[in-house]
Amino acid sequence: MRFSLLSQALCGATLVVGLPGPNKGVDNGFVGLERQARKALAPLLSISGMGHNLVPLEQAIEEFANVPKADSDPATYNDTVTKKLTHIDGAFTTESTAAGSCTNPNVRFEWDDYSTSDRQALMAAFKCLMNEPASGRFTASTSRWEDFARLHQMYTPNVHQNQKFLPWHRYFVWTFEQVLRDECGFDRAFFWFDETKHSGAFSASDVFSSPYLGSLGGGSHCVTDGQFAGLTVNIGPGSGNTPHCLSREGNAADTAQCSTAYVNSCLSNARYQDFEKCFEYGPHGYGHNGVGGVMKDVYASPAEPFFWFHHTFVDRAWRIWELADPANRYASIDGTDINGNPLTLDTVIDMGGIRPDVTIRQIINTLSGDVLCYRYNY
Repeated sequence: MRFSLLSQALCGATLVVGLPGPNKGVDNGFVGLERQARKALAPLLSISGMGHNLVPLEQAIEEFANVPKADSDPATYNDTVTKKLTHIDGAFTTESTAAGSCTNPNVRFEWDDYSTSDRQALMAAFKCLMNEPASGRFTASTSRWEDFARLHQMYTPNVHQNQKFLPWHRYFVWTFEQVLRDECGFDRAFFWFDETKHSGAFSASDVFSSPYLGSLGGGSHCVTDGQFAGLTVNIGPGSGNTPHCLSREGNAADTAQCSTAYVNSCLSNARYQDFEKCFEYGPHGYGHNGVGGVMKDVYASPAEPFFWFHHTFVDRAWRIWELADPANRYASIDGTDINGNPLTLDTVIDMGGIRPDVTIRQIINTLSGDVLCYRYNY
């Protein structure tokens, strides 16, 4: 995968530019420029029929009306390990990976609390991965960035529409973060995006603006502004692999379902399996479909940079649910995998060799220090 700067005439050829990533010199950028050939903007391909299954809030309330409910009010839930943190530039601290030694966790900051410097560093790290060679582990992948899209594409049938969804994606996002740090020198705090603040109006957030991800807009279109204008996606659509442009199709009615009311409705469910189903088919699915285009592609959506913003939001919701009753919710899990096998703390989570296999037990608590050592700023 490579990103490109569009010429003024989009119908003409576009020059693919290898921009330097963090800790990479300008000379590398010019070398990338010289070795890239002119090519036409990748085509806009239809993603229709590939969206996530959705359950609107009213239906979710009805479907989960008779399941066990939590004792406390979901509106009071937050990441209460400490008070809400405001951003400190360069707030990343090195994680301790020794078992049980998470004494200085990495804090994931909400996008609006992220400094301009950190935002720019993040965009540069994304571009770096897009220009790094593929690992060779995944057929059809043309870059390190696309390794993650291809891994997700391969595992999609096993990690969606069952209760393995949340732990697998928690480890997937964490693995992506580690690769950004290890291979592209990203040394800032990680991020998340509070979709409840922008429900029904994702396009109004400056994350969808030219300095960052480019506009969301309405109607199916190739992204032609922002840091990833002209990006070619080689993974997908669906389970196939045909080069196409990074596309979006903003839908405010869908993103309106990523609301505080819907999140709180899911958080009110006492059993993990009920919380997971509510969130996967609710705010999670609506966030994907509401951005549309590549983000709507269940299989290959990690090719869209916003995927990582969305799934930190999803992971943060699971953490908030866990914090409402940590003594019980860190000690057990329920539900089933795609084959109907009971999910247990010893269920294995596989990252295709990018990182070692883990069990759910090792990642169910983001502050355990066994593998993970992070929290959210609220």
